[in-house]
Amino acid sequence: MEIFWYGHSCFRLVERGLASIVTDPFDHRVVGYEPLKLRADVVTISHDSPSHNYLDGVKGVSHVITGPGEYEIGGVFITGVQTNHRNGKEDTPRNTLYVFDYDGINVAHLGDLNHVPSQTEVENLGTVHIALVPVGDGSSLNAAKAAEVISLLEPNIVIPMHYHTPSCNLKLDPLNKFLKEMGLSEIETLPSLKIFGTAGLPEETRVIVLDYQH
Repeated sequence: MEIFWYGHSCFRLVERGLASIVTDPFDHRVVGYEPLKLRADVVTISHDSPSHNYLDGVKGVSHVITGPGEYEIGGVFITGVQTNHRNGKEDTPRNTLYVFDYDGINVAHLGDLNHVPSQTEVENLGTVHIALVPVGDGSSLNAAKAAEVISLLEPNIVIPMHYHTPSCNLKLDPLNKFLKEMGLSEIETLPSLKIFGTAGLPEETRVIVLDYQH
């Protein structure tokens, strides 16, 4: 399978013969970056915000998933888990975290998660091989909380998202704050992440930064 990052919390997940997925497409007029011109079978939306729910940026969509549940679409198993969006108050917007099972490789997109989940919540997710984690604060995890969530999930690979870049209009922390929290200084970026089965996954948790696709 292959994962591409289009800025903010928007990724495209593809594998030959299986459904393609775009996560959290954004309105570039709000977020920055360049206008999205993507194609996918499925779009998942973590919460109702123009920085995460802009369906006009994706063509060819047959399914839109906006909340918790279990879905099987085009050979991909998708599990949506609801979490509190902020402060744990009942009247605040909710966040949906999604786990995508691509032929046994489980990718978790944490959306705008803003709290450290309990051990029970983590166990309910099952094995997470690749975690797409917000790290730039704002309405989601800051660097320290992101590192704590990663230590609980114990994924093989972490791909940071939802942080400030020169192309981003939003007031978010830069990536280096998270890298410092993880004990990293310099890190090589990749144009995309390609995984050929679980045998190709690192044993120790590895942070991989993806280049912004535009």
